[in-house]
Amino acid sequence: MELLLMSDTHVPARAKSLPVELLDLVPRVDVVVHAGDWIDTPTLDLLEERARRLVGVYGNNDGPPLRARLPEVAYADLGGVRFAVVHETGPAQGRERRCAERYPDVDVLVFGHSHIPWDSTAGDRLRLLNPGSPTDRRRQPFCTYMTARVADGRLADVRLHRLPRAR
Repeated sequence: MELLLMSDTHVPARAKSLPVELLDLVPRVDVVVHAGDWIDTPTLDLLEERARRLVGVYGNNDGPPLRARLPEVAYADLGGVRFAVVHETGPAQGRERRCAERYPDVDVLVFGHSHIPWDSTAGDRLRLLNPGSPTDRRRQPFCTYMTARVADGRLADVRLHRLPRAR
């Protein structure tokens, strides 16, 4: 099972649309995960149309139309791996401990908010992933997203992808 992880798309506030590289990948993966801060409903509509399956949540910048369609926290069993998706997890310091306590029955937590890619493990159980942002790099050198694979009930091949800088 192939996964595409993204967050903080901020369309049209930070970009007019999602990067072509990302849009081309959407129909080729089994599941698209979006960890919030969409900003507009057309981006949600677009991903719902193109994705085989979409797991998404709203973020702190998402207004009532998106909050009416998306949960604050989403849970999904993907190939035997238990996922949770949420926008905010709080400060980086203590994140692993807090998230392990808050999500005791989850294998992978996908989150956003900071626009800073993150890949860590809480103890030997919970994997925490933040794919960064494909449209707003903030203090990072590149805009980013992640891909991963689920095989034999395990998360594998987690990769952070850099997008070319806009010209």
